[in-house]
Amino acid sequence: MSRKTIDPKRIPPGQTVTEKFPVLHVGSIPTFDEKTWDFRVAGLVENPIRLTWNEFLQLPKVTIISDFHCVTTWSRFDNVWEGVSFRYMADLVKPKPEARYVVTGDGRGYTANLPLEVLMDEDVLFAYKHDGQPLAPEHGGPLRLVVPKRYAWKSTKWVREVRFLKEDEPGYWEVRGYSNTADPWTEDRFGQGW
Repeated sequence: MSRKTIDPKRIPPGQTVTEKFPVLHVGSIPTFDEKTWDFRVAGLVENPIRLTWNEFLQLPKVTIISDFHCVTTWSRFDNVWEGVSFRYMADLVKPKPEARYVVTGDGRGYTANLPLEVLMDEDVLFAYKHDGQPLAPEHGGPLRLVVPKRYAWKSTKWVREVRFLKEDEPGYWEVRGYSNTADPWTEDRFGQGW
């Protein structure tokens, strides 16, 4: 990414612009094995699914340009993400009317929660490419959820499971005191707990 001036109106309060892509995550980076990897969507849906890596790659792809905001106060602008839109995935599994929340997980204990309506934004996707390259393992590759309008901890790295729920269920960081909404524009970093 070349150095450029970012319109200050695009920078959420308390954030600093970076061209680097810092690496932050919980635990070790999982090993990706294309032969055993799977992606599961379950819970309050009409059509639960389990996809292999090759099946996932056959889904219709989208390219989104969006900003990325970390709770540790850095923001990276104009990221080019390629993957499968959350909306498409929701259309595929058909959430039941009572489904109002979604929890995404990496299959190893990390989870993040959001209201379904937030994930239905047109810029939310399951990304396998970043800036034209396969998503690096340290950034969540082979697949991560990208939710541009929320702090990055809601963008689950190494995402492999999605559950549609009636009631909200706090994720990994939310049970540790982080905000449930994670809105960078209101600096909603830390919550009152559950």
